[in-house]
Amino acid sequence: MQKISPYLAVSFAIIAGLAGFGAGYVLTPEYAMYDKSRMDLGRPDRTLDLRYMNAMIAHHRGAILLAKQAEQSERQEVRDLAVAIQKSEPVLIDELYQWKRDWYGDRRPVTDPLVARLGNYDATFDLRFLNALIAHHENGILMTKEVRLKSSRNSVLDNADAVEAFLSGGLTMLRGWRSEWYNL
Repeated sequence: MQKISPYLAVSFAIIAGLAGFGAGYVLTPEYAMYDKSRMDLGRPDRTLDLRYMNAMIAHHRGAILLAKQAEQSERQEVRDLAVAIQKSEPVLIDELYQWKRDWYGDRRPVTDPLVARLGNYDATFDLRFLNALIAHHENGILMTKEVRLKSSRNSVLDNADAVEAFLSGGLTMLRGWRSEWYNL
């Protein structure tokens, strides 16, 4: 029996690895293409709605993570908002995970996003929270606008409409508080 050269064996291993990576990329492009920091959903293809769901799950988790930090506020309005966020967002997340399972058979969890560290409570804590949540809402609205241009699935389009309406109303409230409390 003839032995295979070590160089040939390494070459085969490299080729097999590259082929495996390429097959994985083709089968799950939504994870390789999606950059969570930019809220860019990519091209309108068969996994666009899945990328939207993953991005929106991360978006809702980001709101929860900001709300947990806001519990330390001395303003009742901010504490009440933090409680409301932590109560409502998990319901929205569960619906998106259900769609992922039903439509794509995807049971993979979405990684939590990085959110601003608001630090300890001081005179400008609520301003930091408001600024972070305003930016968060603005990014969510950009995502809903993008998916409405690219998706054709009615459930996704209805979700985007509802999310955008909620975020737009929230922006009005948050900007009003910032103006009233900080004259900004």
